[in-house]
Amino acid sequence: MNEPRPAAAPQGAGELQRRVVSALILAAVILALTLWGGWPFRLAWVLVAGIVAYEWLSIVSRANAVAAGAGVAAAGLVLAVLPLSAAAVAGVTAAAALIGALAAPFVRARLPLELCGVAYALAFAMITPALRDWPAVGLALILWSFAVVWLTDIAAYFTGRKLGGPKLMPRVSPKKTWSGATGGTLAGTVAGTLIWSWATTGAFGLNGRVLVASLIASIVSQAGDLYESALKRRFDTKDSSGLIPGHGGFLDRLDGYWAVLVLSGLALFAFHIEF
Repeated sequence: MNEPRPAAAPQGAGELQRRVVSALILAAVILALTLWGGWPFRLAWVLVAGIVAYEWLSIVSRANAVAAGAGVAAAGLVLAVLPLSAAAVAGVTAAAALIGALAAPFVRARLPLELCGVAYALAFAMITPALRDWPAVGLALILWSFAVVWLTDIAAYFTGRKLGGPKLMPRVSPKKTWSGATGGTLAGTVAGTLIWSWATTGAFGLNGRVLVASLIASIVSQAGDLYESALKRRFDTKDSSGLIPGHGGFLDRLDGYWAVLVLSGLALFAFHIEF
């Protein structure tokens, strides 16, 4: 007797499964390295910076991508051993990355566009380890940044799918909605505030300054996501690469985190904030 065939999985279910599995694996690896700290953590982010530089150049010029990736990784290693202040490294790198990102939409020549990508990518190699090495609160800073960006991204994705509604910036990213942006902002703000409190005091609580910082960081992370979407649309590219199943490339996954890194680097340099 012929048994009935199982119902076909809803369209997109396999893609969502790949996204979830990839995200869980990457999160486990990066959290383990974050807790470890030191050179393993730094080397991981130097490698990430090299990959991001490679992907940026693959998008904007399709030339010199390998050389740029290797160059950014090498620069990250060299700068790491120089006797420089962590605040100075974070601030200068953040400023260069921000200038490069702001200039890129107005640049047409290949070489300046590539240099903008190099400045953009170096933020991962230099600012993330500088935050992790910050005395007393380095681990809390990294965990806070992860909480804000990850929860903003996750909540925006599922809230947008569930509620739909008006598009946020349809010409840049047709699938993003105002409902998703709002849900992501609320989740990222709450998550960042609670994780900072837990990481610094061992208990969950509210801190007004951290609440405001988390709110700003959540909004900034979504701006970073939209920026990378605009870059890909300009060069008619869907994903920066296919290195992460279900997600695209590292540039696709870290665009929002890049924006929070730049914000954090500038804040540390300007104010030496201690919460």
